[in-house]
Order: sequence, then C-alpha cells, then structure tokens
Amino acid sequence: MENTVNKPLIGISTYLVEKASWGVWELPAALLPAGYPRLVQAAGGLASMLPPDEPSYAAEVVARLDGVVVAGGPDVDPSHYGAPRDDRTGPPAPERDAWELALIRAALDSGTPLLGICRGMQLLNVALGGTLIQHLDGHVAAPGVFSTHPVRPVPGTLYAAIAPAPADVPTYHHQAVDRLAPALVPSAHAEDGTIEAIELPSPAWALGVQWHPEMGEDVRVMGALVREARGRG
Repeated sequence: MENTVNKPLIGISTYLVEKASWGVWELPAALLPAGYPRLVQAAGGLASMLPPDEPSYAAEVVARLDGVVVAGGPDVDPSHYGAPRDDRTGPPAPERDAWELALIRAALDSGTPLLGICRGMQLLNVALGGTLIQHLDGHVAAPGVFSTHPVRPVPGTLYAAIAPAPADVPTYHHQAVDRLAPALVPSAHAEDGTIEAIELPSPAWALGVQWHPEMGEDVRVMGALVREARGRG
C-alpha cells in the first residue's frame, strides 16, 4: 500500500446542481469535474470534496485541511462587489457564493494555503474588496469548448517563481478581474492585458489563476500548493 503519511489533504469546492444523471439515477448532486482531484493527486496530494455548507462551518472545515482549492464554476453574483447585474452575467449561485467566500476568508485567516481557479480567482479578488468585468470577449472558443492562450508571468512574483517563462494555458471564461483588491498583486497577464493570475504577498500563501490547470498536463501550480500544504504539517 502507498504511504500517505506525507500527502497533504487538499479540499476542493464543488458545484451544487438541481439535477444530474448517472446510471438509472437523476437526482440533485454535488459535482466536481474529475480533472480537479486528478491534478491534486498528480501533484502528490489527497483530494477531498467540499460541497456547499453553512458558511459558519467554513473555519472548522478549513482547520481540518492542509490546503484549499476554490474551483471554477458559475459567475459570481455582482451584488458581492456592489455592481448592477449585466444582462450577460449568468444566473446566481447563492449557496456557492456564500460558502466559497467563507472558505476563502477562513483560509486567509488561518494561513491555510489557498488556490483559486477561474471563478475561485475572481472570488479571491471580490473577498478582498476587488471588482469584476462582467463580460469579456476572446477567452471562450465556443460554449463548452476549452481553448488555449499564452500568459506571461510578472517578474518577482510567486507565480513567476513557479512558472518563470510564458506558457500556453487552458482557458474558458467570460469574466475577469476589473479593479484589483488593494491587498493583491497581479502575477500574470494575457496578451490582451487581462489579469490572469493574482496573489497575496503576505502573510498567507494565496494564489489565483484565471485559467483551468485541471484541463491540462502542467502540474506546477497545483504542485506549488501541495508543497506549501505539506510544509505546514
């Protein structure tokens, strides 16, 4: 049996859907695309799903984890950053918004390593007082189809230490960071200037990427989270 003593436990937030189908069943479900746990496992961690729960439980949940991943998903409700809803913004997901904002704040408060992916990066920005662009052209190839584009790291940042050279990344998003939260710094950009990675310089290890590493083969970002999580043990 594989030794799991040094494998950190990484919690990953999930979708909550009214109807999903598998086998003979069609029921409400908490879902997570398989790429997320596979990437955690490939990076040397143990993956645990974190379906939406009462936000007041977030600190207790995070206390049992070595690292947190806030996954991609639906658009963040613009009420969280004080903006009117754009007609192109998707339907709200209040349970996820409340739960994942609470997870982010609990991770930051406790110093638990945190990685936000796509929506997760946007929520990190919103949680710390930033705002979002509610519609952005050019970062979705077609509905349900991931594309790739290059991102360029900002020298001297955490992300640049993880991935020092420009890289093509899997992308699928129509929203992005607008006003960056004061505590955060940008750490990668797309060719059109879109902020593609953000990070919290201190005291907690917190990184957000706008792309979807779970849809590719590059484990460097997740590997950095897992190494940081292992170091807390």
